[in-house]
Amino acid sequence: MTATVPSCVTQHTLWQALTGELPPMALTATPIHRATLDSRAVEAGDLFVALRGRRVDGHAFINAALEAGAGAVICEVQGREQATEHGAAVIDCTRGRWALRIKLPEHATRHTPIVYLVDSAVEALQSAGGFQRLHRTQETLRVIAITGSVGKTSTKEVAASVMRRRFITLANPGNLNSEEGLPLTLLGLNTSHERAVLEMGMYDVGEIARLCELARPHVGVITNIGPSHLGRLGSMERIQSAKAELVRALPPEEEGGVAILNWDDERVRAMAELTRARVFRYGLDDEADLWADEIESAGMDGIRFRFHHRRSDGSVESLHVRAPLLGRHSVHTALRAAAVGLVEGLGWDEIVTGIQNIPGQLRLVVMPGINGSTIIDDTYNASPASTVAALNLLADLTPAGPGRRVAVLGDMLELGQFTDEGHRLVGRRVADVADMLVTVGELGEAIGREAREVGYPASQLHHAPDADAAIALLQALLAADDVVLVKGSRAIGMEDVVNEIVISEA
Repeated sequence: MTATVPSCVTQHTLWQALTGELPPMALTATPIHRATLDSRAVEAGDLFVALRGRRVDGHAFINAALEAGAGAVICEVQGREQATEHGAAVIDCTRGRWALRIKLPEHATRHTPIVYLVDSAVEALQSAGGFQRLHRTQETLRVIAITGSVGKTSTKEVAASVMRRRFITLANPGNLNSEEGLPLTLLGLNTSHERAVLEMGMYDVGEIARLCELARPHVGVITNIGPSHLGRLGSMERIQSAKAELVRALPPEEEGGVAILNWDDERVRAMAELTRARVFRYGLDDEADLWADEIESAGMDGIRFRFHHRRSDGSVESLHVRAPLLGRHSVHTALRAAAVGLVEGLGWDEIVTGIQNIPGQLRLVVMPGINGSTIIDDTYNASPASTVAALNLLADLTPAGPGRRVAVLGDMLELGQFTDEGHRLVGRRVADVADMLVTVGELGEAIGREAREVGYPASQLHHAPDADAAIALLQALLAADDVVLVKGSRAIGMEDVVNEIVISEA
């Protein structure tokens, strides 16, 4: 997760959000241009938020952040000693101090860093982000929120590109979509923004509802419902319920609420009954309000398809589109971005231009690899649906000369009761696609077993117990013109595999 983002808050904003009181006369409205969760990235005047992670506690680095010039720090009570030693102005915002009026210490000057002591740094960050959203933005700002099991980040990027054809638009940097990441993003809002496109992730029921309290979305986009996080949530019904919190939170149709729903997904379709907002349907069937057909993959050159939009008078407009999105499954990303554009009043020229001019690259990255190979890096995360989609892309590609389609597939985690079936599903698909298969990890080995069951040749199947072994295998096996897809959960080190088999431009 990106740990540092541009910020539009001031010392006044933080004071009001965290103390609940007006800032003292002696406190100037000094801008805080960046907010970060990483003390190593702190620059003069930044806000550092000390969060307690599973492996690292940010409170251990408060002194380092202050030494680097942090202008403000949000931390819990264990950070008091470091703040005092550094001479910072310590402002106690904990629940136990309400009997006393908060004051700025007499020794504080314009350049004195302010350390806000709070009961929960996560909740304080959310309070600051929510305050910025509600009180430091223009009244007409409209927020588009996106959630689902697969495709959130790519949809956010393309939808934001479409919105920027007409509106000043903020979007989450990277995948800042969590209970910590989204409020960090909200600190970047200001009165110039006309639209915000925000990705929302979740780990449990209730989290998207909380993110909606902070962001106050008007438009909600649901990509799909799949077994991602099934191991944690326990059932597809709980995943569906968690994602549905977005459509439940939308304002009614008469107040501008719109739920953009994937009509190809039965669980998403059912959410039409759960929202007060207008329902806009997209998919591959002409029952939808916006649908696509004539879908063709041009390999690395993107996809071609035809859009159809049913207007309010019942007539249908159609147009052919070419987009720089990889794989036929990416038509759903284009459909979602176009739907956002349509409900926000954009014309087709603006929508198509936004889809065709996506700044930078999306999650899937293509790079030159060792021994003359080409590496497709799709290691951000993995689920059965996203892995099959990546394999479908690999199937669309034709390697040059003697090159082979090579799939390097690792464990897919957090699938719960779907773990066995999910890996077998991938094993069946990869057997139809790859000329060579390298599996990584204990669950990855199950992919290879299923591939063998359906007739994949043993001579083209290789297994590595971990990332280091996979690197050694690939260094020996890859050859000129091979096209290599690398996919698997981050926890088993698939990113390390990519780093060792690509050729650095430096």
